[in-house]
Amino acid sequence: MVNQSPDTPPRRTLRPARRGRLVLLIGFVLAVAAAVLVPLLLRGPKVERVHPLVVPEGRRASQVYGAVDRTLAVASGTTEKAVGTADLPLPAAAKGNPEGYLFPATYPITSDTTPQSLLRYMVDTAVERFGADHITAGARRNGVSVYQTVTIASIVQAEADTERDMGKVARVICNRLDRGMPLQMDSTLNYALNRSTLHTTTGDTKIDSPYNSYERKGLPPTPIGNPGEQAMVAAITPTPGPWLYFVTVAPGDTRFTSSYTEQQRNVEEFNRRRRSASGS
Repeated sequence: MVNQSPDTPPRRTLRPARRGRLVLLIGFVLAVAAAVLVPLLLRGPKVERVHPLVVPEGRRASQVYGAVDRTLAVASGTTEKAVGTADLPLPAAAKGNPEGYLFPATYPITSDTTPQSLLRYMVDTAVERFGADHITAGARRNGVSVYQTVTIASIVQAEADTERDMGKVARVICNRLDRGMPLQMDSTLNYALNRSTLHTTTGDTKIDSPYNSYERKGLPPTPIGNPGEQAMVAAITPTPGPWLYFVTVAPGDTRFTSSYTEQQRNVEEFNRRRRSASGS
C-alpha cells in the first residue's frame, strides 16, 4: 500500500469514452494494417530502373554496335550480327546497311531490350525524322535523293568544326558535285581506313576504296556516319556562297575560299601550327 497525502489530488484512472475507445481501436487497426502492408510492398513486383544509351552525332555504325554490346552486356559483335535479323525499315538504296540511319539520340535500356529491338528503335526514329516533308522537299530541291542527303549530312557532321560551319561545308560539297570535282574530303578516307585523324598522307589519297573521294568523283556509296538534325538541315539548306575549299586552321577558325592559291596558304598555316604543336 502507498500512503497518499491528503493534499494530493486523487489519481484518475484513464477510462476512454466510447469515442475515445473507437479512436484507439482504429489506431490499433491501422498500425496492424501498416505492419502487414509494408512487408507486402517489399515482396511486391520490383519497379525496373531504366538506364539510357547515348548515341552522339557522327558516330559510325561500328561504334554504335560496340556501344550497344557493352550496354547490353553481350558478346562483342552481337549487335552487328543482329542487323541481318532485325528487320530494319531501311530505304532500298541502303542495301541493308544501317549506316546513317542509327539516329543519334538517348535511348532507354531495360531488361527487355535486345540488339534487334534497339536497332529497330534507332532506324524507326531516323526514318521518321528523315521522312519529314521539309527533308524530302529539300532533297528534291537540291536534285538528290533523301539517302544521298543523309550521305551529304554525314560528311558535313564529320567535317564541320562548329555547328555554324555546317551550312558552308554543305555548300562546298554541293559546289564540287555541281562542277564535277572530286570531294577530296579527309573524313571519307578516315571512314575507309576505320580511323579518325587530321593527318592525311599522299599515300592515303591513293588507296583503292569507293570511299576515296580524292580519286573518285561523286558521293561515297553510303553515309560515313550517323548525322544529327543540324547536319541534315545544313544538307538541305546549304549556306549560299562560291566556296570550293576549306580547312580548319585552328579550333573555331575554319577558312572557306573559292581560290586554290588561298587554300594552299591556309593549308600551309594549318601544317605550320600542327608542326609547332607537335614540337612543343
